Amino acid sequence: MRAVIMDAPGQIDVTEREDPRIFEPTDAVVRLTATCICGSDLWPYRGVEPVDHLLMGHEYVGLVEEVGSAVTTVEPGDFVVGSFVISDGTCELCRAGYPSKCVNAEFVHGGIGTQAEKARIPYADGTLVATPGRPDDDLIPSLLAASDVLGTGWFAADAAEVGPGKTVAVVGDGAVGLMGVLAAKQLGAERIIAMSRHADRQVLAREFGATDVITERGEEGAARVRELTDGLGAHSVIEAVGTEESLMQAIGSTRGGGHIGFVGVAHDDVKLPMDQVFFSEVHLHGGPAPVRRYLPELIELIWARRIDPGKVFDLTLPLEEAAEGYAAMAERRATKVMLTL
Repeated sequence: MRAVIMDAPGQIDVTEREDPRIFEPTDAVVRLTATCICGSDLWPYRGVEPVDHLLMGHEYVGLVEEVGSAVTTVEPGDFVVGSFVISDGTCELCRAGYPSKCVNAEFVHGGIGTQAEKARIPYADGTLVATPGRPDDDLIPSLLAASDVLGTGWFAADAAEVGPGKTVAVVGDGAVGLMGVLAAKQLGAERIIAMSRHADRQVLAREFGATDVITERGEEGAARVRELTDGLGAHSVIEAVGTEESLMQAIGSTRGGGHIGFVGVAHDDVKLPMDQVFFSEVHLHGGPAPVRRYLPELIELIWARRIDPGKVFDLTLPLEEAAEGYAAMAERRATKVMLTL
């Protein structure tokens, strides 16, 4: 089968791999309909993370082709959406709502890789969710978004305790930040402040529910949020970048007692001044999103056409042109690239 391999930073190859097969009774093999490139895939692409012939991709939708003998919730022929973290669905952490911290958790990228024609998904019952039927083609982008960026933005909003009557600020205008705007709107936020310097992303943010857009960053950005909120700051802040500057911008934008949902992937050079964090008196909650927790609800909203997160894809390419997709996202010519098979 064809699959995307990152041989080294900046080097993307579409090559042949052996077809996946059932190894464990809890496995499923999925023939993928669509996959995509994530902002987190750009870290190794830019050389921030080590990479050596890495199997790429962790966002995926497709048709179940085969299941192991212990799989009970999906069957061959089902169209499924999967989380970017494998989870068994039965451990104490899964039952508590944190499948991304499952005792059997495994990230889909690296060891499995879904920028490919097929993928073997371990713990299928705890990782995959079947849609009510075979989706129309126009729903596939939105269902694909649910596999990671929509679920991650939703978790960020949930962690930030977004709700009716609240003001929300969103730090980051990439795919996850834009999904955070959409989630905040769906969760009833009264005011949503998107922080963006890109005109096309500002348009989409407003379409998803942003009431205000500010272009300042860092302390200037935080000051503008406070200016718009009677000097107090937002009740809820979504941080969707993962740099030291963005985290401090989020903290500075949050009122005392407010909540931050942080889902931007941080790296080794991110260090926070803990004295400022301490005296800010804000709540911090985040990390790899427990997407599997939200998938049934998100699929229902998409199926009913109440939300259209697929609009976040502004470039669609065949799998063979994955290298161009990576370049387009790295050069900010695209916000989110969908790869079709």
